[in-house]
Amino acid sequence: MKTGRYSLSQFAAIMLLAAVAVPGPNIAASEFPQADLVVVEKAKRKIHLFSGGEPFRSFDIALGIQPIGDKRQEGDFRTPEGRYILDRRNANSEFFLSIHVSYPSHQDRAEARSQGVAPGGAIMIHGRPNEPTRSQLYYETQDWTNGCIAVSNSDMIDIWLMTGDYTPIEIRP
Repeated sequence: MKTGRYSLSQFAAIMLLAAVAVPGPNIAASEFPQADLVVVEKAKRKIHLFSGGEPFRSFDIALGIQPIGDKRQEGDFRTPEGRYILDRRNANSEFFLSIHVSYPSHQDRAEARSQGVAPGGAIMIHGRPNEPTRSQLYYETQDWTNGCIAVSNSDMIDIWLMTGDYTPIEIRP
């Protein structure tokens, strides 16, 4: 459902983020712990937020529809593995919020070039689609992305608030 320029879920996210950003009597953005590292464990379908070497929050994830193995080329539906940076945010994504992962690295590009393929890109941590085409149960139980890391919309709000720009992310097999 659209509300002017934004879908209903985008509008809800904007309103929530605006409420958190403006100090009020009950909550302020500074009250949220901040991650200095994000770790994804693909095999366990988990994402963990770390501070000072200790995990403080964990969330269930969905991956690319070909979850086993490292991303090698555009269109392989795999989630990359390695060390990257969360380098930009998009509140107007086609998914409920998104945070970009700095894939492909120079090494990823070199490996793809040596194979004569494009490495792909646009790898994000994001919520559910703003305009779902499947049931909620599907999004909760299946690997369904093109290579991204997906979480529930409520988990995406927490991750959005507890990570900053340039937070390192390690994606493990």
